Amino acid sequence: MQMRELGTSGLKVTAIGLGCMGMSYGYGPAADKKEMISVIHAAIDRGVTFFDTAEIYGPFINEELVGEALAPFKDKVVLATKFGIRMVDGKQVQDSRPQCIRQSVEGSLKRLGVEAIDLYYQHRVDPKVPIEEVAGVVKDLIQDGKVKHWGLSEAGVKTIRRAHTVHPLTAVQSEYSLWWRRPEEELLPVLEELGIGFVPFSPLGKGYLTGKVSADTAFDENDTRRILPRFTAEAIQANQALIRVLQQVSEPRNVSLAQVALAWLLARKPWIVPIPGTRKLHRLEENLGAAQVELTPEDLLAINSATSRITLTGDRYPEELERRTGL
Repeated sequence: MQMRELGTSGLKVTAIGLGCMGMSYGYGPAADKKEMISVIHAAIDRGVTFFDTAEIYGPFINEELVGEALAPFKDKVVLATKFGIRMVDGKQVQDSRPQCIRQSVEGSLKRLGVEAIDLYYQHRVDPKVPIEEVAGVVKDLIQDGKVKHWGLSEAGVKTIRRAHTVHPLTAVQSEYSLWWRRPEEELLPVLEELGIGFVPFSPLGKGYLTGKVSADTAFDENDTRRILPRFTAEAIQANQALIRVLQQVSEPRNVSLAQVALAWLLARKPWIVPIPGTRKLHRLEENLGAAQVELTPEDLLAINSATSRITLTGDRYPEELERRTGL
């Protein structure tokens, strides 16, 4: 597996990581623990060194799963987790008060079974706590040896600049794919300027870019896609033009749509590291195979030209969830 450096931080990880959230949360009931451990071990066997989780996934059970699965490989992997969201009366709320960050880090260290967290993200910006205060707390945790690198998730560029001034950010995590390209407008240029790596989550459009989602797809009641405007039957059908673009590139090469979508991301910048998630071994192998798919300049031009003429239907998030991003 090829390696990439996240910005200019010195932190090197495999070109494709593994997002572990969906194993426990977000896409229906939690999967069988033993089966998910086997998938994580399969990723290790295939060279993956970068694994992503968060305390809110479950909550807590995903960190426990990842910690147990990676216990024999602590010195060989980079573990990323997140703080700043907690459950209150059954709802997620942003909370990055200093005492909550310190409490969170202790819980994550215990569940992951490590002495230091390799990459610690603020999961969502807390509008009630100045980012300079958050950065100062994380800086203290780094000096205390409990955290090695830090990052932000779904933060706006002004917040990124302010945080980076207090203590350099290693990575920013946000959604990015052919399905959601807003990061190209402001975020990517700022990250390149500051030497910060970019970790796209949902690089396959929450499964849409695999071509396996249709207007007839029935989502489990615990599947977050049930509430997303882009996953109504009407939007799914309307956005098939994007699938046809991927097919035009994938079919002559005898590769999958997912591999083209991931290869496109990898070709954008050398400091971009997508973290597709899966519960299935064959999907893991398919996703990792994207690192071997080299799109030509002509391929990239054709994809960008074709997608520029497509207006996708449906918002990414409901208004309530979108308000928590880009702060």
